[in-house]
Amino acid sequence: SFAYFTIKDRLPQILTRVIDTLHRHKNEFFEEHGEKGVEAEKRAISFLSKLRNELQTDKPVTPLEDELPDAALWNQYLDYQRNLPNGNGEPSWFQSPWLYVECYMYRRIHAALAQNPPINDFDVFKEGKAQNFFESQEAVITLCTYFQELLKNIKDLDEKQLRDELFKLLQVSLWGNKCDLSFSAGDDSSQKSSPLQSLENMIPYILVNDMEKVWSLLVSAKKNTTERSNIRVDIILDNAGFELVTDLVLADFLLSSKLADEVYFHGKSIPWYVSDTTKHDFNWTIKQLGSANHMWMSRCGINWEGNLKKGIWVFCDHMFWTLPHDFSSMSEVAPDLYAELQKSNLLLFKGDLNYRKLTGDRKWEYSVPFHQALNKFHPAPLCSLRTLKSDTQTGLKPGQGEQIQASEPEWMVNGKYGIVQFDAGL
Repeated sequence: SFAYFTIKDRLPQILTRVIDTLHRHKNEFFEEHGEKGVEAEKRAISFLSKLRNELQTDKPVTPLEDELPDAALWNQYLDYQRNLPNGNGEPSWFQSPWLYVECYMYRRIHAALAQNPPINDFDVFKEGKAQNFFESQEAVITLCTYFQELLKNIKDLDEKQLRDELFKLLQVSLWGNKCDLSFSAGDDSSQKSSPLQSLENMIPYILVNDMEKVWSLLVSAKKNTTERSNIRVDIILDNAGFELVTDLVLADFLLSSKLADEVYFHGKSIPWYVSDTTKHDFNWTIKQLGSANHMWMSRCGINWEGNLKKGIWVFCDHMFWTLPHDFSSMSEVAPDLYAELQKSNLLLFKGDLNYRKLTGDRKWEYSVPFHQALNKFHPAPLCSLRTLKSDTQTGLKPGQGEQIQASEPEWMVNGKYGIVQFDAGL
């Protein structure tokens, strides 16, 4: 299965890169922290080398031994896996649900650093994320320029033109999800071409296209709001770098077109899946844009800084996003987060990992309704924007998946196809 290939080949590659990154920063640790920094680096590397060996030799998954706030939840989840009626008792790297062991690896990478001060705040994936951003410069400039030109006459657009612009920016955000470093095991995945040019040609690759439903929801929310209530959209982020810029542009469009009054962004509280967005990545990206020597890039960055100061943009992270649980258990495991999401008019879930957690990462029949696969996860109307990089997909028309499979066996994992898949909840 694709899961087996991921655990066998991709995850050890990612671990090797992490170890290599720590090696390369040895002098920097020494300059900043003296011998203590070098000792911490050695301990972290030995911890990670042991982890890589456990993974490659299919050792049992061990309980977490650190004192971090989420350790107890992780260890409870391990007990739950051990006691599954159809499981084989002791979860190991190759004999367990893919989603669980992959998340577990990233949590162990975090522990390797968190347990080794003074380098405990070092993000081993930071360089790759920054590189993705800088190597996508041309695409970022194109997008910021397009957007700033659009803002000049956004007040004059009629309803049909607004709808067309929303669809365009939803697609840019969708295809921005191709830039994923955990998928390329850290190899270059930057956006080289104009993100706007090929949208027309890409429409046939959107297997589920519910953009119309998203538009209807936002328009009717706008018509039904009273003076006192705000329309709120939440974006559950995926990758930093180019994809994050596409999400920020989409969020700004929602505010500027008055389709939303506030946008909440949800990122990861620890470095995750190589390129996932943390608070540091979020703030860093906006600062980079603001200080860019390109007029429209810096205009975007400065405006977005302003949105954060005004409180109409809010960044939040919650421990739940980096737990192994799928979202159907959120109301139980993180009732505070579930209650927060219930305040939203629309939840936009970016990317593959979020889709896997929305659908429980199961091998569904392709035509099973998305609503059913969500397994009662309905805090608010939601939409998944995702390019397919793992073999779970629901809500296709009868025969649609089989038809693509016949001509393109890799369709579910090569990132070529995408979905804009909506669920109204209730």
